[in-house]
Amino acid sequence: MRDEGVVLLGKPIDNSRVVRQVDPRSRREIWLLILLVAALAAGVGLYAWPALEIRRAGQASVELYREKERLVEEKRKLQLEKAALENLGRVEAIATRELGLSVPAAEQSVIVELPRAVPPGSTIAGPGAGPREARSASPPPEPRP
Repeated sequence: MRDEGVVLLGKPIDNSRVVRQVDPRSRREIWLLILLVAALAAGVGLYAWPALEIRRAGQASVELYREKERLVEEKRKLQLEKAALENLGRVEAIATRELGLSVPAAEQSVIVELPRAVPPGSTIAGPGAGPREARSASPPPEPRP
């Protein structure tokens, strides 16, 4: 049997006055789900954090190595510049050309020799007199009776 030509008319249902009660079991399940997701997120964070810190430390190490290499190169350039500036020929050329200085004549130059400190107990050999004891700055000890 077929339902040809049969039209069913539905009765309108008004559910606006129905108050739904909250199921305590579903609320507990939602809180457990939120807690589980938070625990998983914390686990992933604790697993990934040391790896990220190691990566940052590696990047900092590479950066410091590059800085060290740059400073070593700068030090080498400064040492070369210092050696060029300390060249005595250059200093003499600047003194004669720019400052108008000249080499002093033999009668104008005076050579001053400072006596060298000789350790006590050593002997000094030189032309003329024989070996003699070096004198110390403190007076010699007096003989004991």
